[in-house]
Amino acid sequence: MHHSDLAPFADPRAARHPGLFPLDPAEWMQIDALYPEQIARRDRLLAEERAAVFAETPGSEAAQAELLELLAGHLAGRPGFAREGRRMRRPDGREVELDSDRPLAVAGRLVQEDLCLLQLPPDPAPEAEYLLSAASLCFPSRWLLGEKIGRPLTPIHAPVPDYDADLARRVNRVFAALPVERPVWRANWSAAPTGALRLLPDPVLRRKEAARGPFWLRVERQTLRRLPQTRAVVFGIRVHARPFASLAPEIAAALKDALDRLTPAEAEYRGGEEARRGAVAELERLAASGS
Repeated sequence: MHHSDLAPFADPRAARHPGLFPLDPAEWMQIDALYPEQIARRDRLLAEERAAVFAETPGSEAAQAELLELLAGHLAGRPGFAREGRRMRRPDGREVELDSDRPLAVAGRLVQEDLCLLQLPPDPAPEAEYLLSAASLCFPSRWLLGEKIGRPLTPIHAPVPDYDADLARRVNRVFAALPVERPVWRANWSAAPTGALRLLPDPVLRRKEAARGPFWLRVERQTLRRLPQTRAVVFGIRVHARPFASLAPEIAAALKDALDRLTPAEAEYRGGEEARRGAVAELERLAASGS
């Protein structure tokens, strides 16, 4: 399935969390026709709202630098990119100086993905969890970077209804054991009454008026890759948003079934019960009209 057609709710292999799949390192970053539009938005956000979209903690500097070098090497062989010394030309024609900013901020201006670094604390205890040590996050899904930076995995996922002790243990094992040479990916989904990639926690979007739609399927393609030197884990997030009216009938039907099965806690986490009912109603209208 093409990355823009991801539908994790329709794939039984993704039913058991965390629902990980092997990732070809050559496909680590996704570059597509939306690159110029999305990268220009990332440039603006990093320039105008930096405190909201970039954060780092002391001790993350080496991992940031290692990530940038790995990313630059990955992109140098991709169409539209060209590296000349400490300068990278992007597919939109702009050149980015690799030493012009904090390494992760520069990395966030090269790709459409949001990039998060997770590291163990210094001198970790055996039960220590990975911490969010730095991030370039322009397109979140209903969360704020300032509330998560520096925190361990389990507190970060506290709002997730099914992130219980068993799932926390499994996720922690994944981070502890992830091999350098075998990155993985998974997908997450929600329905939203907006196609905006930057989806902040917003009470307005939970009102009944917003729940009338039109609705969009929002899918995050999430990747995990171990850095060989610092041993940090790179968590990449690429958001794809598609209006319900563009979905194939079988995908729309599977999405309606998934929305129908949500528990009250899951519906609240994914935008609220009013939005869930509005999304289901729109899918029923589209099915009835043959769209």
